[in-house]
Amino acid sequence: MISPKERLKMVLKEKEKTVDRKPCICPGGMMNMIIKDIMDITDIYWPEAHKDPQKMADLTYAIYKNGGFENVGVPFCMTVEAEAMGAKVKMGTEITEPRVTEYPINSVVEYTNLNEILSKNGKNDEYNYVSREDVILDSIKILKNKDKDVPVVANLTGPVSVASSLMEPITYYKELRSKPEKVHEYMDFITDNLIKFGKAQLKAGADVLAISDPSGTGEILGPRMFKQYATPYLNRLIDETQDYAETGTIIHICGRLKSIYGEIKTLNSDAISFDSITDVKQVVENVPGKAIMGNVSTFTLENGTPQSIERMSSACIKFGVDILSPACGIGVRTKLENIQAMVNTAKNFDNSKINN
Repeated sequence: MISPKERLKMVLKEKEKTVDRKPCICPGGMMNMIIKDIMDITDIYWPEAHKDPQKMADLTYAIYKNGGFENVGVPFCMTVEAEAMGAKVKMGTEITEPRVTEYPINSVVEYTNLNEILSKNGKNDEYNYVSREDVILDSIKILKNKDKDVPVVANLTGPVSVASSLMEPITYYKELRSKPEKVHEYMDFITDNLIKFGKAQLKAGADVLAISDPSGTGEILGPRMFKQYATPYLNRLIDETQDYAETGTIIHICGRLKSIYGEIKTLNSDAISFDSITDVKQVVENVPGKAIMGNVSTFTLENGTPQSIERMSSACIKFGVDILSPACGIGVRTKLENIQAMVNTAKNFDNSKINN
C-alpha cells in the first residue's frame, strides 16, 4: 500500500500520472489547515499554538489523524518572516490569524535596517517565547518523528508578499516603478533570508517546501512586473532549496492566472497551486510539465455541505488536478466533516471518469 508521503512524491517529483489515486493535501502557511473543530478535539487553541512547538505539531497532526488532509504543515499564518525581520505582529485570537500591525520601514531604501531571519537568540520579550522561527523548526522536528508515512510541509511566504508586509503596500508597489534598482536590492535581501529559512525548515525534517505569494499576482503586478519582480525571486528560492525538498516543491499564486501563464510555465517548482477563480482546465492546458494542484473553493468548504464539496472535488479531479487541495486558506469555522468529504472524494474517486 502506498503511503501518503510516497504518493505525493510520485506526483511531485516523478510527475507520475498513473498513481493509484490523487493525494489530498493542504500545505499550511497561508493555506492554513487548522479549524475550530480540531482545536476542540485536541483542546489546543490559537494563539497559544503559534508559540509552542509541541502544540503546533499536535494540532496539525490532529487534522490527518481525524480523517483530514493527508499531510501536516506549519506554521498557521504568513506573518512569521515579517515579524522576524522587524514587523510588529498581533497574534490574533482563537478564530483569527496573526496579522502585521506595524511596519518596520517606510521605503525600500531602508531595507538595511531590517533584521535577518534566524538572527535572534533566546526569548522574545513581548510574547515570552522562543522566536517563532525556532518554534516552527522545533515543531517540524517533532512532526518528522511522529509519523514517517505522512509528508511534512514547510511553508514560506513569497518574496513579494514579505516585501509588502514590511512597509506600506501601496508605497511598495509605487516604488517598483520609481526605485527599481533599490527594489531589486530589497528583493535580493528578502530572498536571501527566505532561502535561509526554507533550508532550515527542510533540514529540520520537512519533506516538501510550499511557497505562497498572495501579493505577487498577475492581477496586482501585471505580466511585465510579475516577470521582473516575482519570477526571478521565486525561482531563486526553488533553485537553492529544491535539493533539500526530497518530496517536492509547490508555488501557490492567487488571483486569475490568465495574464501570466507564460511566466507560470517558467517557474521551477514541481507543482503550481491556484485560486478557485482560475479554471482547472485552462491551467492544465497552459501549464504543461507541472503537477496541477487545487482548487476547491474555500467558501464552499466553509459554507457548503459534504455533498456539495464531494461534487466540487470530483469536478476538480475530473478536469485534471494531480493534487486535490483547497484553493486558498480555509476558514477556521470550516467543519471537519466537510474536509473529510473532500479527502474521501480523493480516496474513492473512480479514475475512469478522468478526462484524458
